[in-house]
Amino acid sequence: MTPVNRVLDDQDEPALLRDQFRQLLRYRALLAAGVVIGLLGGGYLALSGEDTYTATGEVLVRSAIADPFASGATADKGINIGSERQTAVSDTVGTLAAGTLLKKGDDVAARDLLAGLQVTNPPNTLTLRFAYTGATPEQSRARAEALANAYLAHRKARTEESIDNMASGYRAQLKPLEEKRDQLEETGTGAADDVTSARANIIVAISELSRKISELKALDTTPGYLNKKPVAPTEPTGAGLPLLLGLGGVVGLALGLLLSWVRLVFDPAVRSTRELVRSLGGPLLGTLPRERGAAGAVLAIGRSGSRLAEEYRAVAFRLAYDPSFAESRRLLVTAPRGDNEEAAAAAANLAAAFAEMGRDVLLVEADLRTPALARALGSAAHEVRPPRWAAEEGDGSWPTGGRSNVDVPGSGAFALIPGETVDNVPRALTSTPVGRIVAEADRPGSVVIVLAPPVLSYADAVALVDRVEGVMIVCDPREVHRSDLERIREIIGASGGSVLGALLHPSRRRLSRSERRPKSARRRSGGGDGPTPTAEPDAPEITGDPTETLGLRSLTLPTARR
Repeated sequence: MTPVNRVLDDQDEPALLRDQFRQLLRYRALLAAGVVIGLLGGGYLALSGEDTYTATGEVLVRSAIADPFASGATADKGINIGSERQTAVSDTVGTLAAGTLLKKGDDVAARDLLAGLQVTNPPNTLTLRFAYTGATPEQSRARAEALANAYLAHRKARTEESIDNMASGYRAQLKPLEEKRDQLEETGTGAADDVTSARANIIVAISELSRKISELKALDTTPGYLNKKPVAPTEPTGAGLPLLLGLGGVVGLALGLLLSWVRLVFDPAVRSTRELVRSLGGPLLGTLPRERGAAGAVLAIGRSGSRLAEEYRAVAFRLAYDPSFAESRRLLVTAPRGDNEEAAAAAANLAAAFAEMGRDVLLVEADLRTPALARALGSAAHEVRPPRWAAEEGDGSWPTGGRSNVDVPGSGAFALIPGETVDNVPRALTSTPVGRIVAEADRPGSVVIVLAPPVLSYADAVALVDRVEGVMIVCDPREVHRSDLERIREIIGASGGSVLGALLHPSRRRLSRSERRPKSARRRSGGGDGPTPTAEPDAPEITGDPTETLGLRSLTLPTARR
């Protein structure tokens, strides 16, 4: 049974989240800068801040009660703990505490004293927790205790004042009753029964008021208890250096992610292979690995143990079984912008790979502005006699002027028509000999690969699209822009061609730094004269989805010709 590759949906949320996270990790410098800023900020706060000490005391609040030992008596009668908390941080309590501290030699204003106080109420309790933060352990202890005692004293005074006011009111009601009673006792006129009844009523009222006054005087006015007396702290409060560094690192990482996200939003470069495929309108054919030992060498095919050569072979096989390419067997290799060095290397290695597959390959260097492929191939290319039609019909200029044969060790050979500088490039590219050379791909078993200048720098590639319909774009994913890929797709589509796919190569700037290191430095870093380890391939844009490379095109083999 043939396995079916599932193409990930654009709305697959886990895949999108992984893709976005990988895109953010592209900006490692911003992430590192955010973490460093956070660590520096945490270290600065830990080292520059003064040590502070916090002492804590707890006060149990209670109401005035006649008999605290009677059954059903509760101490929370009429207590609003929220209001009591506001009273504890009031200016009145601060003034009382400041006066007490002044007698002990601590001269502090009430507002400054209350600035270091924090009063909290544990849930479902009648307890007020007084926490004072001061410069020294003894100062925080003394001030916390003074504030707690000042609150209790203020509450006791307020309760006693309420009792005195109520007692005074009762006395004011009692005085006229006593005067009327005395008056009735002095005058004995009137009916004896009426006088007796009035006197009894007045005596009952006087007795009730006297009883209430006595009950008020007997109330227990204890405002509360200092359950936990403040003690001098032994260690400073606040976050220490390790905690601040940890918080700074977390905040810095969040800052780095924010900066990376902003950079990602405004980055015009391609952010993922999925976006590259969507912008270009063609599949990803492959990603070339980085090989330090390949510096200066164009042909990777023919080197034993080369992963770069294996990737070129894989791309050639994918193209060989591509229905669009298999029908015409013509391939136009170009780059979006910049130099054409990577595109030239890709064209030469693909030609060698097709030759290794037994195809009759012709590589045409159509870069007539800066031709350099023959010189880069060096001794591997040697001139051969051009075809008879070229000698008869040509005038000795490009493309009929000369032809070379490039030997690939262990893989065969392919023909090369090197580029030459001409006076009129458009006329040379649209000439009849070029059409006849491209038509050689119509022969069975033949493949024609045309190397063109960057498609967005010159119109040379566009002039060849009508003859070489299949186009492969060779680009660096870190430098190509989405708008460039969309424009390439529109240009090639409008010219009658089709994009067969994209081939990604690693950034040559990063590779050149390693290659520029002198041999002595490489020996020191490598630890001896042993063989240089092979570098890992640089594929920063690969998302790990095999459907983006392996399952892009049908690999149904064409039927054999009879």
